[in-house]
Amino acid sequence: MTHAKPFGLTKLLIPVGIGLAVVGWLFVREFSSGTFTTISFTWSSVAFILLAILFMFGRDLGLIWRFRMLSYKRLTWGQAFNIHILNEFSSAVTPSAVGGSAFVVLFLTKAGLNVGRSTAIMITNLFLDELFFVILCPVIFLLLPLAELFNVTSVIAATIGVVFWSVYGLLFIWTSLLFIGLFYRPNFIVNFFDLLFRLPFLNRWHTKLTIFSSSLYNASHEISSQPFVFWLKAFATTAASWSARFLVVNALFLAFTPITNHLVIFGRQLMLWVVMVVSPTPGASGLTEIAFREYYSDLLLGSSSILLIILIWRLISYYLYLILGVIIIPKWIRKSFNT
Repeated sequence: MTHAKPFGLTKLLIPVGIGLAVVGWLFVREFSSGTFTTISFTWSSVAFILLAILFMFGRDLGLIWRFRMLSYKRLTWGQAFNIHILNEFSSAVTPSAVGGSAFVVLFLTKAGLNVGRSTAIMITNLFLDELFFVILCPVIFLLLPLAELFNVTSVIAATIGVVFWSVYGLLFIWTSLLFIGLFYRPNFIVNFFDLLFRLPFLNRWHTKLTIFSSSLYNASHEISSQPFVFWLKAFATTAASWSARFLVVNALFLAFTPITNHLVIFGRQLMLWVVMVVSPTPGASGLTEIAFREYYSDLLLGSSSILLIILIWRLISYYLYLILGVIIIPKWIRKSFNT
């Protein structure tokens, strides 16, 4: 018996096409015949581009290892790799405001974990990611003046600062709720799902929720009862992975510009990423490129350097996952749903 596939590849590529169209329009409008005449590629440029790719690879390796760790090594390296790439792909083709985290539960269950444990891993991943941002932002504020972090030389750049404080407040509240649910009141998350599935259009699955709630409670209790060293390793991996992703931009700046204040570049990446969380476009495409250009406009890079940095940055941090996802998804669907 052949099971229905959860999604079709064509449907997944529709938002990708929209995102690429927005990006294409942006670059066609900004580029001119002489845009790159002032840029010369040197061996140093190539070396720093390779360093940026290495940072991205390191970030991926850290998140893959985290999946293995949170599953208590029940996931093989190959399974963890596939789940990570599928998660990145789903995040790239869904609005940033929605995110791809919900798909992680599907990916983990198809890898052999029960729904409760899969949900607990997804929630733990969310908690660790949000905790990193909640902690690092105040650290950056202590190291850099706000005037350097929040560029106000244009309307778009100034708006980023306003949006950041709103989103950061929501992230702080959301992280606090996840902390309570994981470490103090595991039944808090269970009760949330219980209330959610009492809604009229979800009520038909409320009975099945009992089994799910039981396994989720046990898995959450098991994960939260891990020793401090376990959580220290998990958070250190999370911090290293996200830092590596932000350092990609620092490496690209080193490839094409003489700017030396790299703490500002790093800090602004953090601010920009928090703001992009609420983007309505797939993978924040289009808006990310515009915001990036405006946010760094006061550093006097020149249009050629900034556009080239944006192009390479998005190639290795966004479009690469679209390509890998398209390669992996058909095989994963056949294996997961037709066996």
